[in-house]
Amino acid sequence: MKSVSSAGRLRFAFLALLLPLHAFAQGAYPSHPVRIVVPFAPGGIADVASRLVAAKLGEAWGQAVIVENRGGAGGNLGTVAVARSAPDGYTVLATTTAIAVNPSLYSNAGYDLEKDLAPVIEVASSPNLIVVNSALGVSNLKELFAKAKTTKLSYSSPGSGTTPHLTAEHLFRVQEGLDIVHVPYAGAGPAVSAVAAGQVDIVSTSLPPAVPMIKSGRLRAVGVTSRARVVTLPDVPTVAEQGFPGFEDYTWVGMFMPAGAPPEAVNRMNSEIEKLLATADMKERLAALGFDPVGGPPAQFAAYLKKELAKWAQMVKETGAKVD
Repeated sequence: MKSVSSAGRLRFAFLALLLPLHAFAQGAYPSHPVRIVVPFAPGGIADVASRLVAAKLGEAWGQAVIVENRGGAGGNLGTVAVARSAPDGYTVLATTTAIAVNPSLYSNAGYDLEKDLAPVIEVASSPNLIVVNSALGVSNLKELFAKAKTTKLSYSSPGSGTTPHLTAEHLFRVQEGLDIVHVPYAGAGPAVSAVAAGQVDIVSTSLPPAVPMIKSGRLRAVGVTSRARVVTLPDVPTVAEQGFPGFEDYTWVGMFMPAGAPPEAVNRMNSEIEKLLATADMKERLAALGFDPVGGPPAQFAAYLKKELAKWAQMVKETGAKVD
């Protein structure tokens, strides 16, 4: 039997090291269940979008994709938990624009967005809505503002520092000088339900949690923060067309992995979600909820995040928003 030379042994060792990477690149990921952490209560924009995506990914991969709600501290608790988890591609964060707001809102959010997390994809975006209980008797912003000047009103939001909170603060306080009491909730679902139950007068929220109750007549939308009216609620005027030109805010949903996650895992999840967003079924499901699919490569999302960090830092400064 011929002996193997030292050079041959080195070649075999090198090839052995490459095998796991080759297997990963050939689609071995995911080889076991993937966990998507939503750092908010059920019913919010991140929860709704991630559950749509998780169901489709599970079908495509033949693997369980589990959504876990882990709310608290405006999304910080769940975000930090993912940032500190093993960077193996099996723990994913599905969060909202709050992840770009919190670094300027909190003295210590617990994470550095640009160092601790790897952007995977921007899934979808939704403008914010100003919505009232139908019993309030107002049908547009002008009527709402007039009522706020004679009646002590309150508004709910998905939580302090969320984009709906900052949208309302900027509109009510900075633009109109109104003193409307903010009542933060642990997620958009509870914030919308509180207005439907008559516990709060107004809610500032993204579209998905509010659309069903608006269509049922329990709630009335009086303004949307998109550039143009949305297809889902074509009768609702934009904030801009009601006397606030250029007023435009969106809440988006994005996926992240812990920094250091294998590029193969990041790219595989990105490409799979990109495919899903291009399907007619997913477009219809998102549109029915008030979402616009976004997509794009991880680098595109990373560049957008830099702009969002700067934008919301300025908004926090202008509104004087604080963590209640």
